[in-house]
Amino acid sequence: MTKFWLNDFAIEDFIKSALKEDMYYGDITTDAVCANLDNPQFEIFLTTRIDGILCGRLVFEKVFELLAKDKVKVEFYFSDGDEIKKGDKLAKIMGDARLILMGERLALNFVQKLSGIATYTRKFQSLIDKYDVSVVDTRKNTPNFRLFEKYAVKVGGKKLHRFNLSDCVMLKDNHIALLGGSITNAVNEVRKNLSHAHKIEVECDTIEQVKEALNCKVDIIMLDNMSCDDMKEACKMINKQAIVEASGCVTLDNIEEIAKTGVDVISTSAIVMKAPTLDLAFDYNP
Repeated sequence: MTKFWLNDFAIEDFIKSALKEDMYYGDITTDAVCANLDNPQFEIFLTTRIDGILCGRLVFEKVFELLAKDKVKVEFYFSDGDEIKKGDKLAKIMGDARLILMGERLALNFVQKLSGIATYTRKFQSLIDKYDVSVVDTRKNTPNFRLFEKYAVKVGGKKLHRFNLSDCVMLKDNHIALLGGSITNAVNEVRKNLSHAHKIEVECDTIEQVKEALNCKVDIIMLDNMSCDDMKEACKMINKQAIVEASGCVTLDNIEEIAKTGVDVISTSAIVMKAPTLDLAFDYNP
């Protein structure tokens, strides 16, 4: 698996904001419990109650680094991308009991969410690996959480779609509608101001639109909500002259049939927006 790291400078502000949201005025429960204890220490384990893919180790560690500095130590037994099995001890958390209890929920929220996305992405990707097709994400994600969600998709899969609106031109139906429904006019307008470094992708709903996009020599043609028969026809027509992306109503039940049509990429919001959270927990002496 290609390594794809989260940078400290990119995630620290987000984690600090989350810490403030959760405990801006302290933790009244933990503060009260520990009020009369002399330097209480704790040793507890991060465990999994379900099989899956671990993701979010760095974020988990960073929560305690920012909250506790050197007063809490986290020792992981697995790395991001590793398969984990029900009952596995994933990490040991040791140190100041008050700080461990304060950071427990936030650290869990991150690692559970990211592991859930990585696990769900891996399920989709594993069904199409033999066709040399990649499943990728979309921009249907949680506002201000995109960096983490895309990281989780990368850990669980192979590739990503564009990160934001400035990465790649994507002419969708509403852009094309603004220019009278003409893909040709839309592509020509875009090319007037486009950097040489950017690709052009066009969303097509029909075979006729595919023909027009192909004539415009675009880089990527998205087959949006097409039947598998139409996708097969489109792939034969395109014949490797552009990258072919399938999108729309992709499920675990139909992704293999879509992959068989000859497309290069399958994009779906499901791997992020419909991914169930992985059931992880802090267990004392499990």
